[in-house]
Amino acid sequence: MMNRAAVRKALLGVLAVLFVGASGKSFSDHRRLAEPVVLGPGVTRVARLADYHATLRGTANDINLYVLEGREPGGTILVFGGTHAEEPAGRLAAWLIVEHATVDKGRLIVALSANRSASTVTRPGAAYPPTYTIPTAWGGQAFRMGDRWSSPLDQWPDPEVFIHYPSGQYLAYSDIRNLNRTFPGRPNGTLTERTAFAFMELIRREGVDVAIDLHEAELQYPVINTIVTHQKGQEFATMVSMMLTDMEGFSIGTEFSPLNLHGLSHREIGDHSQAVSLLFEAPEPFLDATRGRTDADVLLSGQDEFVVKAGAHGLLFAPIDERGWPIATRVGRHTSSVAQTATTWSEDHPGRAVIVKNIPRYADLLAHGVGYFLRDPARAEPGRVAHE
Repeated sequence: MMNRAAVRKALLGVLAVLFVGASGKSFSDHRRLAEPVVLGPGVTRVARLADYHATLRGTANDINLYVLEGREPGGTILVFGGTHAEEPAGRLAAWLIVEHATVDKGRLIVALSANRSASTVTRPGAAYPPTYTIPTAWGGQAFRMGDRWSSPLDQWPDPEVFIHYPSGQYLAYSDIRNLNRTFPGRPNGTLTERTAFAFMELIRREGVDVAIDLHEAELQYPVINTIVTHQKGQEFATMVSMMLTDMEGFSIGTEFSPLNLHGLSHREIGDHSQAVSLLFEAPEPFLDATRGRTDADVLLSGQDEFVVKAGAHGLLFAPIDERGWPIATRVGRHTSSVAQTATTWSEDHPGRAVIVKNIPRYADLLAHGVGYFLRDPARAEPGRVAHE
């Protein structure tokens, strides 16, 4: 007969196995969650990032590229969300563009999950929810919550020091898995470096005029509520900022990309291609170090009493009150920013114009919410649904 100690050990062993099994299933479900995208009326074809660098074929980062082409030739604008998959407003803004925008002149190329690998894992020790759901009239759509870095399941190990290519600048070891620290990439580098290289090849081969990288940032980060621009786009970005502030009902500033800080999209795309590179930052209280519980409600509501208290003590670079920064506000800032960028570019460069219509804008998102604009995949036409 087993004594009590042996029984206790057996029970603890069974509990450990159950816990590991449940955790493993949760991790697997998160990594494999297929997010449906309804191809809107403007999408003329879906390409793959591996078309621009074949070594990505079959990897987590062989992502969809949604191409919206007008009947008249013109310029090309690239929009990508999901560079940092823990910043959902960028992905969702790109989502709404794919599901609604139409193009009369020129071409729009949109990536929803620039670093898809990062969307298949959450930050260790941060208690992020694995998914979040946007309510809709047809029942809601679930999305993966992600991390800032590529999954270690796809790229491992990290070096003791990350030496950026080609600048030779030393960066934090984990930033070798940070897509926004690995531009312009290396053709024979890590998965993240090869992803950056593929985006650069896309930009060069397709003659992209403007590249827009959509982000969110903690309110304790000084570069927030702003457009970060390469020096080639300083006057252009300033005009976009002025028009948004004057016409859209929200304030957005401009910051210039540091000349000697390498790896960021707004620096390297501008240095290594013909494109003007812009990065948009919206506020995400969920990321702040002073935050409270990190659940899906806080992620979507943008409300956190601890972040509000930090603001009362002058510790923030963006305002916040009890209303927070809801997801609709953050997404609307990005959709309007993309729409205004296209308008300003087209006015300044009529021969390379990109005339885009039907993007839900800031006022639309405030009035109706994000879920109102998500299309029901069950009602889509055959062949008009893709998955992320």
